[in-house]
Order: sequence, then C-alpha cells, then structure tokens
Amino acid sequence: MGNVTPDEPAGDQPLSERKQGDRYQSQSLAECITNVSAGSTKKPILATMLTTACERNCNYCIFRAGRAQTKRFTMSPDEMAKGFDQLQRAKQVEGLFLSSGIIKGSVTTQDKLIDTATIIRKKYGFKGFVHLKIMPGAEYDQVYRAMQLADRVSVNLEGATADRLSSLAPKKDWANELLKMLQWAEQLRRDHPDERLAKSVTQFVVGAVGDTDLELLSVSERLFRQLKLTRVYYSPFGPVANTPFENLTRTDPQREHRLYQASFLLRDYNWNIEELPFAASGNIPLDVDPKRAWADEHLRTAPIDLMKADREALMRVPGIGATGAEAILKARRQTRLTDLASLRKVGIRAPEQAAPYILLDGRRVETQLSLSTQSVLRRCAGLA
Repeated sequence: MGNVTPDEPAGDQPLSERKQGDRYQSQSLAECITNVSAGSTKKPILATMLTTACERNCNYCIFRAGRAQTKRFTMSPDEMAKGFDQLQRAKQVEGLFLSSGIIKGSVTTQDKLIDTATIIRKKYGFKGFVHLKIMPGAEYDQVYRAMQLADRVSVNLEGATADRLSSLAPKKDWANELLKMLQWAEQLRRDHPDERLAKSVTQFVVGAVGDTDLELLSVSERLFRQLKLTRVYYSPFGPVANTPFENLTRTDPQREHRLYQASFLLRDYNWNIEELPFAASGNIPLDVDPKRAWADEHLRTAPIDLMKADREALMRVPGIGATGAEAILKARRQTRLTDLASLRKVGIRAPEQAAPYILLDGRRVETQLSLSTQSVLRRCAGLA
C-alpha cells in the first residue's frame, strides 16, 4: 500500500502527523491509518492511494515513473471503498484522505478518485470526513464533483513559482494544471453559495530547488487572500534513493516549523508579508519565532498597553493569541490588569513571554517586578 501521510499531511497539526518506520510502503490499508488534528480533537484517518504507479517523473518522489525499487499496487474504486467501509465500521478510522499516482492521464485518474468517494458516500452512507486529491490538469466538472463529495480538496503547487516547479516536476504545468484548479475551486464556492462545497488546501516541497521563504510565503499570502485556502502545507525535502535528487541535502525541520508559524501570522493574525522578519537570504531566521523577532524590533521600545490596545494589537504580543486577546478584552471591562498574575488568572498561560512587550497599569512589567522584588527584600529585612 502507499502511505501518503509523511508527505501529504491532512490535519491541522502536520508536524505531529508523521508516522515512524517505513515512510511510504505498507502491507495493508490498516497500516495507512494516521491520527490527524481537527480543531481540538484527534481523529484516525485512512491516508492512502488508489495506485502507487505513476506516469509522471517528479524528481523527488518515491513513486516517480521508472523507479524500479518502488513496489506498485493498484486498487479499484470498489475495492478501496469496501476496505475503507470495513475499517470505518470496525471503528478504526473516522475519515479518509485519498490520493493517487497518475495512470492513463489525470482525467481518468480523477474519475477513479471521484468514483471511490461516490461509493463511500452513496453505497456505504459515510457522512464523515473525506479529503480528495485533485490531479494536475483535472477538468472543471471533476473539480466541482470532487468538491461536492469531499470536505477538503488539495491541489499541490509543489513549487512557489513555475520555474521552481519545473525543477521539481518537469512534466507539470504550474499555471494551467495546478493554480487554475485552485482558482476554479474558489470560483465554484462563489458561484454556488448555497452548496456545501469542500475547502481547498495546497502543499509546497521546501528546500530542494533553492526556493526561499519569501517566495513561499508571498504565494501563500495571495492564496489565503485571493483564493481563500484553508491551509498551506510545507513539506521539508528529504532525499529518496534512486531519484534524481537522492544526493541533495535534507531540509532542516526547523525551517518547516518557522514557515508554519509565519503562515499562521498571515492567515490568522492579519499580518502582511512585509512585516515578516526575513534575513538577507530571503529566509526566516531559524533561531527565533517570527512573531517574537518582530516584537523585539518594534515593541521593546513601544510596548503595548493591555488596558487600551485593540484586538489586533494585542495579538501582536508574543504569548497572546486570538483566545488570549478575547480574554483580555472581556476581563478589562470588569477590572484592571495590573500584574502578570492577573493575566494568568484570565487565561494567559505564559504571561512571562509577553512581559518585555507590554504595559500593565501604565507601566513596564520589568519595573513592576523590580519594585515587587524590592518590597519583598525590605520586608525580609524588617524595613517595610
């Protein structure tokens, strides 16, 4: 079986979804189960492929055409749907992430993915989570049907630009086979507002062909703003034996981590690409959280007054996210926030992270801590 999980995360916490052991080849569908995050819960998902045979020759991929070391297998839509139904009825899985290699063209392969989902929904009556891959160059009506059947659809851009993609996957067309699919998905949602159509996501392969974080995040920002993507995934490149890229250097996992942190600032915190702390290389520094790097430059000399700042300004402070900002706004309508203990009381889990960048009761926290320490010392000395 093909285990797609290592290279195509499906949930909200991709860094924790990877399985140990053989990354790609499994002996049964049951070995392709992975736990993914959906909001605050974990769900077991079957993440697999209809076929591991492929006519495309992507330079980094274990399933590329002509790689004799890859064990190939193919399941029909009926076989895949039946296997999934058995796992689902046994309560081993709660959802499906279905991909495929490309055989006899993208349109034929997409039809088989759609057929599988149709059988699962109609014949077996499954109403849970389904994530379908959109094949490069699929037809408009296929994208529409996949979005009717699935909760999520993914079109993997792989490279940040057409040139980057050409180096990664010589047989793929960035604009016409991939980006156009994402554009269609957003147009379909606009044209059919009364239908429950799938959300769309994409993925990049990071670090194999000289791509920079600036390139990746600039495209990500446009995808979030213009095409309303739910997620952008960043897959760190890892060399695979007997592929053209087998001797390239593995991408540092910390780079993946920083890319996700930065992309969340763009998607959830209303940041602009110009505000991210890029080095001269075009990459995010690996040694510091990008939000903290921005705060070190801007808030140490101009701290934010937590009793006056609006929601967006509060979310600029390290240690304060959307939930924390709402808690502060609610609390300060009833009381004054005067120290770190009062922040902890309203639900800020690590107020010490915020301390260098804020004012409490109109004063810097460092000054308050210093005065508090002096008071304790005086009492101990019998002076207070």
